[in-house]
Amino acid sequence: MTIRDVEVIAPNFKRRLSGVTSTIIQLLPLQARDIGIATMGPDVLPAAVPRLGYGGLLSLWQRPKRHRRRIWHARRNTEMLTGLVLRDLLRMKLRLVFTSAAQRRHTAYTRFLIRRMDAVIATSGRSAAYLDVPATVILHGIDLDRFGPDGALPSGPGADGLEGRRVIGCSGRIRHQKGTDLFVAAMIALLPSRPEWTAVITGRTTAEHAGFEAGLRAAIETAGLSERIRFLGEVEDVVPWFRRFDLYVAPPRNEGFGLTPLEAMASGTPVVASDAGAFAEMIVEGVTGRVVPVGDAEALAAAIAPYLDDDALRRRAGEAALAHVRTAFPLAREASQIAGVYRSVWALDDRG
Repeated sequence: MTIRDVEVIAPNFKRRLSGVTSTIIQLLPLQARDIGIATMGPDVLPAAVPRLGYGGLLSLWQRPKRHRRRIWHARRNTEMLTGLVLRDLLRMKLRLVFTSAAQRRHTAYTRFLIRRMDAVIATSGRSAAYLDVPATVILHGIDLDRFGPDGALPSGPGADGLEGRRVIGCSGRIRHQKGTDLFVAAMIALLPSRPEWTAVITGRTTAEHAGFEAGLRAAIETAGLSERIRFLGEVEDVVPWFRRFDLYVAPPRNEGFGLTPLEAMASGTPVVASDAGAFAEMIVEGVTGRVVPVGDAEALAAAIAPYLDDDALRRRAGEAALAHVRTAFPLAREASQIAGVYRSVWALDDRG
């Protein structure tokens, strides 16, 4: 791909895997089927993601083949700032698009940057409500080729001893923000009277949150549930676990968007989640799962309990979840809607 073939640049200026990085990894190969798109940044993304080296910046004064300007699609402050420098100071032929997932009012600095974008996308209606500028709401989609009910199940040490057992899962970094303590509290309340169930927690614990995890482990040990509430750490591939979970719980206190409920539902697994991120916009209340108030361990446990006790309810919810995600949240839908935003931005030049 030459620089003139590149119509959109979606920079990724973060080395560590994050929700934003995951979105880029999933979307760009699909978008590249229809438009000339590439990422730019540290070389940490899979080879399937088209990318430009930093040297490509020197060519951005050139216009792309099919449009008067190319689009710089930022998802972080640093990427917005870089786009502004390239467009407004260096006078490169760019239009700027920003995707906002924040569930809070932005800082004055971020609002300053956002006001200078040519178009803004919000990943949920709640995110859009915190913006001071018009935005197009485009909820994330899910890769239905990767996440589905059919395929390999987890194996190895983490899966040992789970044969024939019901499994309730929770995935994400181990920290207060993610509500891991709420999940543990609910499990301590529910599991003693339900001996056929085991809880599995996947996700990394950074050094600064090691004490938080230690406190959870101590509470679990005191409750006599160390064999039935398991911390697996960061697993190599979480996809088989979503298939293995009989019920998935997403209890964060705050979240930008939050893909894990979609990943679970795409695997045919019902979900109980807190009212964080876009969870209330992706879960059909009482049909594909339940949504409970943020930070309420008792409400979380009360919503989980019926799914542990009623196999038919859990099966119906899982089937409904799978059908709902396949209809409303395919990744192709997200890519198509983003392409619509790009077309509206390019039309600004056509009118000029």
